[in-house]
Amino acid sequence: MTLSIHSDAHYMKEALKQAQLAFEAGEVPVGAVIVADNRIIARAHNQTEQLTDVTAHAEMQAITSAANFLNGKYLTGCTLYVTLEPCIMCAGALVWSKLDRIVFAASDAHRGYQKAGISLHPKTTSHGGVLEYEAKALLDAFFAKKRA
Repeated sequence: MTLSIHSDAHYMKEALKQAQLAFEAGEVPVGAVIVADNRIIARAHNQTEQLTDVTAHAEMQAITSAANFLNGKYLTGCTLYVTLEPCIMCAGALVWSKLDRIVFAASDAHRGYQKAGISLHPKTTSHGGVLEYEAKALLDAFFAKKRA
């Protein structure tokens, strides 16, 4: 199956590539990309271990990179693709960034913003489940390896 270059699945595959980099680095495999005008302007993955920084989640890294690219703090007109539903910390940052859309793969029943009842920016829409199986498989493999 060929994916449209501008589809949610296409961009989520790019986020999954970032999650794979995190996996290979011993980080929880979460990856993110931010898209503006059908162009990826930021790529990131979890780096909490490498940077010894609990805030170095993929989303936080991507927000900073995209803001630097755009030379401004607001990400209006942008979409975040992330392989795991954002946590409450990241959701707070996403509110302030004023993204248009958030698309995530796997839900996080334990630490996700939806479970916590966090509201996104009123102009931000969100959609989950895009390539959920692939994202969950990578997360499951990571945690199985950690337990072994």
